[in-house]
Amino acid sequence: MPAQFLMADREWFWRGARLLLTEYRLAGESRLVYTHDVTAGCIERAAAVDTVISILGRIHLSSAVDRFELRITVEPADIDQLGHVNNVVYLRWVQEAAIAHWLAAAPAVDQAKLLWIVVRHEIDYKQPAFLGDEVIACTWVGTATRLTFERHTEVLRASDRSVLARARTIWCPLDIQTGKPTRVSAEVRTQFSTPK
Repeated sequence: MPAQFLMADREWFWRGARLLLTEYRLAGESRLVYTHDVTAGCIERAAAVDTVISILGRIHLSSAVDRFELRITVEPADIDQLGHVNNVVYLRWVQEAAIAHWLAAAPAVDQAKLLWIVVRHEIDYKQPAFLGDEVIACTWVGTATRLTFERHTEVLRASDRSVLARARTIWCPLDIQTGKPTRVSAEVRTQFSTPK
């Protein structure tokens, strides 16, 4: 089924970042795709996504199992001595997709209270990506315990959606004031985990 576009592409500039935002509907689900060309680090990328979200208003995904997609262009700094994207860059993309999903879907009150840290990454590399490639970091949530939340990510080549890497990450929420692990609200637990 072809995608139905809900609004025209919007381009935003922020701290040297170019973001192109496209909202589309596919199979009855509303999703957002961010295409960005950023020479800065991942914190500025996440902040740029947050800036766009604050301009456009709150975004709600329809359920915890929705997939969130972040479009990325491979930059020269991502390439290693072998001529392809360095393995560490895939982990950065995994984290950027998770941060962008959190900023897009979490209630503002919870965003003000919580930070997230990674306690475990598992990643399988399937195919290389190269300079100039367009990739998609597609992420969705998994199960949770009292203080850990599972998240899955696939890094796909945009042109054919072939899988370049698959990752499973365990995140822990921290209280922003104390820096210690903390429980989350019922709303966050519902939005960011699936039943066991």
